Formats: sequence, structure tokens, C-alpha cells
Amino acid sequence: MDYRYLDTPVGRLLLAREGRELRLINFHRGPRPRLDPSWRESTDAFDDVVSQLTEYFAGERQRFELPLAPEGTPFQRRVWRELQAIPYGVTISYGQLAARIGQPTASRAVGLANGSNPLAIVIPCHRVIGANGTLTGYGGGLPIKERLLALERGARRLIE
Repeated sequence: MDYRYLDTPVGRLLLAREGRELRLINFHRGPRPRLDPSWRESTDAFDDVVSQLTEYFAGERQRFELPLAPEGTPFQRRVWRELQAIPYGVTISYGQLAARIGQPTASRAVGLANGSNPLAIVIPCHRVIGANGTLTGYGGGLPIKERLLALERGARRLIE
């Protein structure tokens, strides 16, 4: 597995991929995380990811075109696929997401799957909000979720 860190307008991200398939985009906070000893640091292996994330933060990209391979249960992968169908700049509730996957009573399970998303930003879990329209949990923190949604609503670019 190759990895690298990327400094972005919403903080440092840890990127990891195996071959061409992207496996992880995670918010990096605090001390350097303990990585699997078999992982290799490589900046060259991520040119496409860096390019597309840079375009996204500049307000120039609405959809990512990257080979993704998130690891999860079949239920989690179904939720993550549906997250990718939420249009840029649109938000939905956990209940609406549960209904979209055909399990309208599973909003809590959908919330847990959403929180387990290993590919932040690219699989846009930040587009899911509470039923009353409020922002709810996000791995990067609510201020980052708010900034990503503002970017997508055209309020401002995150790269000046």
C-alpha cells in the first residue's frame, strides 16, 4: 500500500492506495498515526488524487473520477455507493439516505456506515445532515463539514 500526506484548505489528509485503487482519505490530526510497516510513502503515486482534490477545493470539480476500493461490509458499501449519487451542493438526511437504499427504518445503521466512510470528501458523507436540517457528526469535525458544504453551495472557494 502506498500513502502520502496532503495539506489542503481543510487540513492535512492521509491518502492511501493499493495499485490504482484509492483505499483511504482520512483527516490527519495530532501526532503522526502508526501506519502498517508494509506501507510505502510515495508522492508520485497520487498525482491524479492530488489534482482532483485541488480542483475540488478551487471550486472547479464537482465529481471525482478515481478508482475507489473502500473496504467495508456489503451494507456499508451500499450506503457509500448511494452517497456518491447525492448531487454536488445537495444535502439529504440520514432517513432519506436509508430510504434510498431501500431500508427506510435503518437511519441509525446508515449513520454508522456514513461515519465509517474511509474515503472522506471523495465519497461525500459531508452531504448528509440531520432530519431537522442541522449539521451532525463528521470525521473531520463540524467546522470542516460546514466549509465543504459552503464550497459546494458556491459561497466561496477554499483555495484563495
